[in-house]
Amino acid sequence: MRKIAVMGDYDSIYGFQTVGLSVYPVSTAEDAKKTFHKLASGAYGIIFVTEALCEQLSDEIEKYRGELTPAVIPIPGVSGNTGRGIEGVKKTVEQAVGSDILFSEEGR
Repeated sequence: MRKIAVMGDYDSIYGFQTVGLSVYPVSTAEDAKKTFHKLASGAYGIIFVTEALCEQLSDEIEKYRGELTPAVIPIPGVSGNTGRGIEGVKKTVEQAVGSDILFSEEGR
């Protein structure tokens, strides 16, 4: 069975450990890249990454975009929500369904 990991700054991810997820606090971009590749090529099927860290790892994450695993899921950190997570979900749904399901009349 594949494991679930959470990456980001310590303050944003430490609570996930209480529910049994593996947490990987990172503080530098280099450390984040090394940790991400270790997790992605290992036993982890899902990797939650704080949105702020996703920005730093966007090229690395893109390398795994076409793969079945790991699923990389952006989550908000303590610094707030950047909107990257919902944008990723929206883009994936658009590809699967063929249209924007969050279409609003205000956008016309």
